[in-house]
Amino acid sequence: MCLECNRCFLRFFLYLTAGIIPLLAGGKPRARDLGIQFDGTTGQWNAITDVAGVEVGHATIIKGKGTLKVGKGPVRTGVTAVHPRGKNNFEKVFAGYFSLNGNGEMTGSHWLEESGFLEGPVMITNTHSVGTVIDAVVAWSLNAHPNGYPVSLPVVAETWDGRLNDINGFHVKKKDTFHALNNAKSGPLEEGNIGGGTGMVAFQFKGGIGTSSRLLPQDEGGYTVGVLVQANFGRRTQLMISGVPVGKAIDGLMPEIHKRKDKDGSIIVVVGTDAPLLPYQLKRVAKRVTLGLARTGSISSNSSGDIFIAFTTSSLDGEDTMRTSFLKNNNLNSIFEATIQATEEAIINAMIAAETMTGINGNTIHALPHKRVLELLR
Repeated sequence: MCLECNRCFLRFFLYLTAGIIPLLAGGKPRARDLGIQFDGTTGQWNAITDVAGVEVGHATIIKGKGTLKVGKGPVRTGVTAVHPRGKNNFEKVFAGYFSLNGNGEMTGSHWLEESGFLEGPVMITNTHSVGTVIDAVVAWSLNAHPNGYPVSLPVVAETWDGRLNDINGFHVKKKDTFHALNNAKSGPLEEGNIGGGTGMVAFQFKGGIGTSSRLLPQDEGGYTVGVLVQANFGRRTQLMISGVPVGKAIDGLMPEIHKRKDKDGSIIVVVGTDAPLLPYQLKRVAKRVTLGLARTGSISSNSSGDIFIAFTTSSLDGEDTMRTSFLKNNNLNSIFEATIQATEEAIINAMIAAETMTGINGNTIHALPHKRVLELLR
């Protein structure tokens, strides 16, 4: 039997057994659980937390149903925190960022660009909660590190969840941000309708938080690259999975939006690695996220805020004088490739995990139909 036949058989077998995979896994299936194929070797958790030290926390707010009453709900939102070195380590890390299309926000990016450092966590929430989260991160850093400097210019990114959420009700509070920061952990991560991704939409299916990782071969350094996305972008006809234009072939299950016109969204991507890279190299890594988006069919529309940040947990030595080693530019290709691969898979993982959700005014965003996708990939 040829290699391609083996692949077809595997896909067909996993399609037939897709219904029991969640029970065997003890939770929601991920793209690979369903037999969807991606390039590259993942880390243990296939998550950004495969990068040693990285911790991720969420606060999810879901309450109410029916007609929108601003300030009361329904509420479908939250906040997500990514600690590069964990919630108890306040050492800054080298970082870089890139804006593919700037109809969005990532606060703190000016100083990050100027200094080359990320000082504190990366936060992701909804568009109208950015200010609240900024204030909360500063307060949290003062509480958690009273003898040090506060995180004065927090990095807070956003995407718009107004299709499902009472976004003008400002429901993300200081306590929610504290919860996400304090409950961050390593290990396997929840995906889909969680944290900042609770009310998000991707390719007109339910989107949200997704993650993936890649482990480089030892002869290429053995480094880990991890990606976390908040996916809230794209049109149905653009969606591609494993190179197959599945969006064009899926009929029905379009968003049910009442009292307002549907709109394009955005995507925030966080890349972490333990590879020793300098800030300008990390900016180059952040740029490669663009190619991962393209693999899923994204065109980065005019109204989309597609903003990416990359950091390294590689150690910095010294106080007055910092010393570090870093990879030669000629050795970055494997890091670039890993970033592209993990970005693509993280987006699909977000959509596979996300479940159908009804929010304000009865607006409903349907989940990606797993069985139909697998039929199209056979």
